[in-house]
Amino acid sequence: MQLVLASNNLKKLSELRALLDALPLQVVAQRELGIKETEEPHQTFIENALAKARHAAAAAGSPAIADDSGLCVDALGGAPGVISAHYAPLPPQSGEREAQRRAQDAANNARLLQQLQGVSERRAHFVSTLVAVRRPDDPQPLVATARWSGEILTQPRGALGFGYDPLMFIPALGRSVAELDAATKNAHSHRALAMAQLLPLLREVWRV
Repeated sequence: MQLVLASNNLKKLSELRALLDALPLQVVAQRELGIKETEEPHQTFIENALAKARHAAAAAGSPAIADDSGLCVDALGGAPGVISAHYAPLPPQSGEREAQRRAQDAANNARLLQQLQGVSERRAHFVSTLVAVRRPDDPQPLVATARWSGEILTQPRGALGFGYDPLMFIPALGRSVAELDAATKNAHSHRALAMAQLLPLLREVWRV
């Protein structure tokens, strides 16, 4: 069975591919099929994930899976939340896509630190909502949601990962997410926890 990954974020794709490796699926990124990212206009992770999965399934004519994820900071009332990827407004940029993502990540992290300047309450959590659909009008989407709790640092630490990873400190591991190797992150992350819920559903409902 072909399963389309509804994302063009190369680092997220790498994580999802590794997490799906336990199933006998032909995993294909939507960009490999010439499918562009869709809009994410909704106010919840689940609505955006469902929109992305439906878009990819319609364009590819095959089952698709989408992840909508973000960072929620307690002191900011859950912000940046669903706008985590574009928390800091940047003017349109030209050039290589991953370079644009790195610039956006840096701007997002800078804005988060500015918003938390002088704030002692720094609890936060990453959220991942995964949605899998067999077709665009699938009446029974498979849904899994998980949270990964930590604290926001006062300055970045580590050079791995992406997004807010350099600012998210995991007390149980004693490191920032950007200081974790891929195997460790994929064993503990919000995306890994959500996938641990989704895999049994794929086996049971889709008979994968």
